[in-house]
Amino acid sequence: MLLNNNIFDHLRCPACLTPLNTSENSLACQNQECNLVFPIINGIPILIYEQKSVFQIQDFVEQKETTFEEDNSTLYSIAKKIVPSISHNIRAKQNYNKISALLNNRSAESQVLVIGGSILGEGMDSLLEQNGINLVEGDVTFGPRTQLIFDAHNIPFPDEYFDCVIIQAVLEHVVDPFRCVQEAHRVLKKKGMVYAETPFIVQVHMGKYDFHRFTHLGHRRLFRKFSEIESGAVCGPGMALAWTYCHFIYSFFKSKRIRKFLIPFAQFTSFFWKYFDYLLIDKPGTFDAGSGYFFLGEKSESNLDDRELLKLYRGLL
Repeated sequence: MLLNNNIFDHLRCPACLTPLNTSENSLACQNQECNLVFPIINGIPILIYEQKSVFQIQDFVEQKETTFEEDNSTLYSIAKKIVPSISHNIRAKQNYNKISALLNNRSAESQVLVIGGSILGEGMDSLLEQNGINLVEGDVTFGPRTQLIFDAHNIPFPDEYFDCVIIQAVLEHVVDPFRCVQEAHRVLKKKGMVYAETPFIVQVHMGKYDFHRFTHLGHRRLFRKFSEIESGAVCGPGMALAWTYCHFIYSFFKSKRIRKFLIPFAQFTSFFWKYFDYLLIDKPGTFDAGSGYFFLGEKSESNLDDRELLKLYRGLL
């Protein structure tokens, strides 16, 4: 699923935001002082600014695994089908339905940038069903939906280009989430929307590419240059409890092979906790103990004052 020509023509150099000259296998910055060249691999532009990224272009040229390490073994595939998941996103589908409605009310056609879009995010189906919503899906890994490779610290698009930016389960994996949100703000049109989901109580996942966690208020401050449409928990204390229990068991063993065999036992004996989140998702205590939070907001030119931020606390403590 490649970028359409209109989007392709709006790609910019991630280092200096200058337009790019296109050849069959590469994109070259038109700024002679910059003069960077970026490869195109299987139709996918690799727009990584190496001086400001933990990723290297050569890794993508060689199509190495970066953030994801796929286990394609038969045993793993079977286990994945029969072992119940301990994760459950209560609000994503509802939130994406709201985003779809808001976008359709604003414009007949909307450009939506999906950061971390190598696979379809949970609940995003409603966006695919809308003819007037065009998803531009980028990531730092190849996947079934990857249209371009870029690092969210330097988004390779011009200012005020997108109607919406989606950052689902991504900001915990970037080294500087404040920089990434600043970039999302830059590429959004005036009154453009941002939607993010970020964990709070979830153990390390994606190994060395896991850096941050946010409380509800911490997440809100991250988006302080956006006016809030809605925010809250997407995953509750039940899921947080299941994750903590499972990782408590895994922590006794260093061997990856042993831990793989423990996964079915741990998940079979804890998956049911997530269903309590249907009762807890909007409770005040979930704002202190939820597994993850979301923010839906509109681009603003003013910052939320920190004293006003404190007034937004909705927990029990």
